[in-house]
Amino acid sequence: MKLLRVGTAGAERPALLDQDGTTLRDLSGLVTDIDGALLADDAALDRIRAAAASGELPVLDGPGPRVGPPLARIGKIVCIGLNYHDHAAETGAEIPAEPIIFFKAPDTVVGPDDTVLVPRGSVKTDWEVELAVVIGRTARYLDSVEEGLAHVAGYAISNDVSEREFQIERGGTWDKGKNCETFNPLGPWLVTADEVPDPQALSLRLRVNGELKQDGTTAEQIFGVGEVVRYVSQFMTLYPGDVINTGTPAGVALGKPEPKPYLRAGDVVELEIEGLGRQRQEFKDA
Repeated sequence: MKLLRVGTAGAERPALLDQDGTTLRDLSGLVTDIDGALLADDAALDRIRAAAASGELPVLDGPGPRVGPPLARIGKIVCIGLNYHDHAAETGAEIPAEPIIFFKAPDTVVGPDDTVLVPRGSVKTDWEVELAVVIGRTARYLDSVEEGLAHVAGYAISNDVSEREFQIERGGTWDKGKNCETFNPLGPWLVTADEVPDPQALSLRLRVNGELKQDGTTAEQIFGVGEVVRYVSQFMTLYPGDVINTGTPAGVALGKPEPKPYLRAGDVVELEIEGLGRQRQEFKDA
């Protein structure tokens, strides 16, 4: 299933993208929202599947509504740094022996086509197309890659927008460059795990002002999805509705020759992941 949330910011309603790939079906008669509680409720998800198959879900009519983030009440966003062989190579970094973990605050999340703000004083705002993993079952001390995958409810596109000066040159951890307002467009859909048979075989692309910048595949991940979930569960409990951003392939501004083409107000970023939809953001000054 492709689950999404539509409507004005803060007042989104749950919806389903029909099998035809264009029709939106209203889920508000079945569920109150798309969140961790829903993803952990197999019976509720089965009711949605049955209603979708029967054709009884009402169509959302009218002009195309704003698409919000596909997940409400996100618990935490765990991010994996330097998780692609080609990205590590382009930045001159050593391949990490274990996954690098940092966090983004849930309030960085915006809709897939919402405006992204270039922070005040920023000169190095960068893009990162990423596969986002959404947790569906509580995960503690998992023992295997297979267990890790079994705890995944679904997948979405994330743009892990980053300010490299704040991240690298201003001291401390990476968090200053990762948590600026609007720095995590998410969506358009939460695609349930049954529709993604191999998360290590997905193409990812990102364009800036129409120019292709990133063209990669999740096969390049150093630590695959199942291993990432297993590993993270050794250090913290993952709950339904938590999100893991699994890293970005080569092609970010940081990895380009000088002068590096960092983002400015007026730039348009478009990104896509195979089977998970597309995003489009215009950047403006904060």
